[in-house]
Amino acid sequence: MTVSAMYPGTFDPITLGHEDLVRRAARLYDRVVVAVAANTGSKAPMFTFTERVELAQGALIDLDNIEVKGYEGLTVDFARENGLAVIVRGLRAVSDFEYEFQLANMNRHLTNEVETVFLTPTDKYSFISSTLVREVASLGGDVTEFVSPKVKLALLERCGRT
Repeated sequence: MTVSAMYPGTFDPITLGHEDLVRRAARLYDRVVVAVAANTGSKAPMFTFTERVELAQGALIDLDNIEVKGYEGLTVDFARENGLAVIVRGLRAVSDFEYEFQLANMNRHLTNEVETVFLTPTDKYSFISSTLVREVASLGGDVTEFVSPKVKLALLERCGRT
């Protein structure tokens, strides 16, 4: 039986923490779609939708069973339309759990065809978030330990530091 999963997010930008979860999900599932959400809700993204997709593709290019796709609309609709039975979500801290639990329950209410699975990050990535990485980069800090080299270059360019 082939099981396909998705890892949705805004990935603004994709971090080594995201990459860690994708790489571990790639060992668990036959196919993993990294689904870059066009809609960022109330967030004002640093990178455009197209840039976020391209940065994720570049960061994950070495994985054969990974595909990066952009999407709009409901995550569960994207999952059903693409034959994805599992939504992978990351839990960095207890504070993430309440929101993720509500989201998983809402998705279950919207469809019983898609399950949500939670993964925790490797310890060294447990504190990394795209928000913190953007802030560190914008204030002139070194983000080498938090993002891939291509993402670091994109951050430096966006922050006017190249």
